[in-house]
Amino acid sequence: MAETTKYIRWLDELTNEDVPIVGGKNASLGEMIQSLQQEGVHVPGGFATTADAYRQFLTANELDEGLKDELDKLKNDKQSLDKTGKAIRKMIRQGEFPDDLADAVRAAYREMSERYEIEEVAVAVRSSATAEDLPEASFAGQQETYLNVTGEADLLDACRKCYASLFTDRAIAYREEHGFDHLDVALSIGVQKMVRADKAGSGVMFSIDTETGFPDVVVISATWGLGENVVQGTVNPDEYRVFKPLLQDERLTPIIEKSLGDKEKTMVYATGGNKTVKNIDTPKKKRRQFVLTDDEILQLARWAVVIERHYDQAMDMEWAKDGESGELFIVQARPETVQSRKEAASLKSFSLKQRGQRLVSGLAIGQAIAIGKVCVLRSPDEIDQFRDDAVLVTEMTDPDWVPIMKRAAAIVTDFGGRTSHAAIVSRELGLAAVVGTSNATDVLEDDQEVTVCCAEGEEGHVYEGALEFEEQEVNLSGLREPPVRVMMNIASPGAALRWWRLPARGIGLARMEFIINGAIKIHPLALTRFDQLEDSKAREEIERLTRGYEDKTEYFVDHLARGIAAIAASQYPEPAVVRMSDFKSNEYADLIGGSQFEPKEENPMLGFRGASRYYSDDYRDGFALECRAIKKARQQIGLDNIVMMIPFVRSPDEADRVAEVLAENGLKRGEDGLQVFMMCEIPSNILLAEQFAERYDGFSIGSNDLTQLIMGVDRDSEKLEALFDERNEAVKKAIRDVIQRAHSKDCKVGICGQAPSDYPEFAQFLLECGIDSMSLNPDSVIKVIERLTQE
Repeated sequence: MAETTKYIRWLDELTNEDVPIVGGKNASLGEMIQSLQQEGVHVPGGFATTADAYRQFLTANELDEGLKDELDKLKNDKQSLDKTGKAIRKMIRQGEFPDDLADAVRAAYREMSERYEIEEVAVAVRSSATAEDLPEASFAGQQETYLNVTGEADLLDACRKCYASLFTDRAIAYREEHGFDHLDVALSIGVQKMVRADKAGSGVMFSIDTETGFPDVVVISATWGLGENVVQGTVNPDEYRVFKPLLQDERLTPIIEKSLGDKEKTMVYATGGNKTVKNIDTPKKKRRQFVLTDDEILQLARWAVVIERHYDQAMDMEWAKDGESGELFIVQARPETVQSRKEAASLKSFSLKQRGQRLVSGLAIGQAIAIGKVCVLRSPDEIDQFRDDAVLVTEMTDPDWVPIMKRAAAIVTDFGGRTSHAAIVSRELGLAAVVGTSNATDVLEDDQEVTVCCAEGEEGHVYEGALEFEEQEVNLSGLREPPVRVMMNIASPGAALRWWRLPARGIGLARMEFIINGAIKIHPLALTRFDQLEDSKAREEIERLTRGYEDKTEYFVDHLARGIAAIAASQYPEPAVVRMSDFKSNEYADLIGGSQFEPKEENPMLGFRGASRYYSDDYRDGFALECRAIKKARQQIGLDNIVMMIPFVRSPDEADRVAEVLAENGLKRGEDGLQVFMMCEIPSNILLAEQFAERYDGFSIGSNDLTQLIMGVDRDSEKLEALFDERNEAVKKAIRDVIQRAHSKDCKVGICGQAPSDYPEFAQFLLECGIDSMSLNPDSVIKVIERLTQE
């Protein structure tokens, strides 16, 4: 029993105090079993071998001197890293377990099998180095994991392989770089009951947004089968984002993003032969299904919050679902070490100044832009072909690629999601990366100059040629409180999360049409009237996009509701003013299936747009989908800080007709705290300000359209460009008047045009008029706040 205690520790006896004995991974598992199981967090049980067991293995096989000799050769440049690693791994793999250690492992395995009432329980055998997963770095995965190991002999063999993996080339190089003494580092082995995820699914979870550092979301990646495919980036997984502050209210479903991944491969148990697991093609039907139900997504997210709270830091977790019992489990948890350690006082901003031919697209990792020549590699063994500051293009990466990745200007992969190895390491290295493109290695060619852009939202693009871009360092420290509420104009959920650190107090303009155009792509009437759609190509595309939805309109409502909710979440509980769709008829026609349902207008800017569409029989059922999305975002997802805004309201009578339609769709001003604003952008809005103010809670001045209509100038006309100026006295008089008249009716007034950003004196003019808020483009927020607080 004494030897068992010396060499074996049961996970349910361990805490974070035991890192020197069993390493960070195993100590963390024990900590969760002891402290968090009572809060409902499920962690598979098992045992760990101790650091003493590892040292006893080395001593019994007289390996200490041999290891030191090989490492000295490397240190003195007498031997390459490759040869050193191979020599040490061979020595360890040829070693034999001393009887006392082998007996202790066998006894623990037998007891574990008895605990689970299985003759030979299948286990996961994981390496846990005593210096791994420390806050200084997070190049996890340097040692090996073996899944579906059954029987005493196979377990001892897997343990021997784990010991050898302490000296993989990447692990040796990592310790050299970080100053860890190789002989001071020991390896503990975690032996954990296998979760039958091969019959269900698994993945990775972060308690912080991995791209932006936004702390109020949980990000979950999911694939069918065992989770190594997500970690390694072999598949493009499903992705879910959950808004943490609303998780305690069990009436709500605060899932603000659900993206269906391709999930091309499924890792399952292998029978016969040397391999314990294998990859098979995922059936088409399962590729089109989400791995997790909404309830399961919320359960995992709640666990992420519990784990984060216990450790008092952002966490990186792995989860698995048992296909036999239906239970969810957390199988690993370690500190997140990239976004949570970023300097909060500064923010880098990148913007593309040129447009070029888009070659491939995928998920944007980070927010940077980089230029370089393409280098397509199929294997890390081709490292000699790589040139410094080239754009690395490959199918996927694993830890063996890290030496090449460190020399790259940017990284592009065919496969992988936001939690793949390529994504994690790119973030750590501060590189622009576009992952999961599916075809980059086929499309991009060696020595082709490209621009890799991750500064345009959630989707990253690779453009042909070297495009001009701008990089700015935004300093957030030392800013004073402005004398007026400063808000932001936001087009997409990705942009909202990217700018969460800015000192804005809400979203003053969220443009619904950008979500429709970017995420939905389909004209709403092509869904509500699908049986009338004549365009066969459009029908095919709609069938493809709405696959999995029995009711095609739910596709529109789900995507729009989550997009709106994500924008509102970025500033919660500050208000998020969402403008209902304001496409012009020609823009609506460009949506899939749209041309059949839109009139041909000579002047769409003054045509069938804004409020006039909402109560018209020619669009009423389309507007109903927008209303359903708002209602879902506010009431089901729970973002009740959403404020509706109606654009282009030509008359008080029109305002009343829109209010009737809203009420028909369950959205009544004043009920459940719902506020309804209107865009103030037509001269009639100024002239009849008091009447409009009785019908709305606030005005938002659209200075572009207002200037255009007061001055009679087409804002897009190059010949009349000199005449288009928001500072014209007629425009300023109208703005001054509407602020005074609206305030007389206790109606708030803000502005969401560009003028305060472009002209310092205009911002000062608005202050003097007593405006309640200014909503600015994100890149103008700091500049305007500095101007407004100058003494």
